[in-house]
Amino acid sequence: MEPIAHIFNDFPTKFGLPRQSGMSENLISRIIMEKKYQNPDAFRGIGEFEYLWLIWLFEPMGSRDWSPTVRPPKLGGNKRMGVFATRSPNRPNPIGLTRVKLVSFEQTSADGPVLTVSGADLMSGTAILDIKPYLPFADSVPTAATGDYGPDKQQPLNVVIPEEVAVLFTQNQLAALKEALSYDPRPGYQNDENREYGFAYGGYDIRFKVSCGTATVTEAVNKGN
Repeated sequence: MEPIAHIFNDFPTKFGLPRQSGMSENLISRIIMEKKYQNPDAFRGIGEFEYLWLIWLFEPMGSRDWSPTVRPPKLGGNKRMGVFATRSPNRPNPIGLTRVKLVSFEQTSADGPVLTVSGADLMSGTAILDIKPYLPFADSVPTAATGDYGPDKQQPLNVVIPEEVAVLFTQNQLAALKEALSYDPRPGYQNDENREYGFAYGGYDIRFKVSCGTATVTEAVNKGN
């Protein structure tokens, strides 16, 4: 297999990213095809679909061996689960599956055919292996059991972003940042109210603290400085 495209957005690193697709519908990403796959015929009919599946590669894992059990950070880091019962990147074949919303399709841009999508949980620069249409009648089971990963397992945080930080971003970028913080990017086993955390977003280092159910941004440092 070889990458057919790469995806680009405001998250250059893993920390801070939404943990699942659809958790930040305001996060906009662009999928730029490799030259070999820029044939417009390959996209014929794609605009008829509202959502797409992306099959992609986790960031390089080096020579690290896979493990039959893992400790998902969001479950507190103490509970061991079978790797095939989790979405951990530490797997025999480091591939991911993500559902995204198709915002627009530009067939003749300077970068060739470009898909603009929302709701991705991928780092900027991630390699895409395949793109398929999402079919709700076949792909969605709303009543399916979700174990410890159900949306009812976590209460979203309130988010406070000071005006001096808010003005640094577009309205859409700001909405995506609020969504990312509301789902608490910290590992489940870290709950130090005095500790300041940070992640890269939109060219800035976003610093924040969490206390009493509220994530408060303390500053945004320009990564170019």
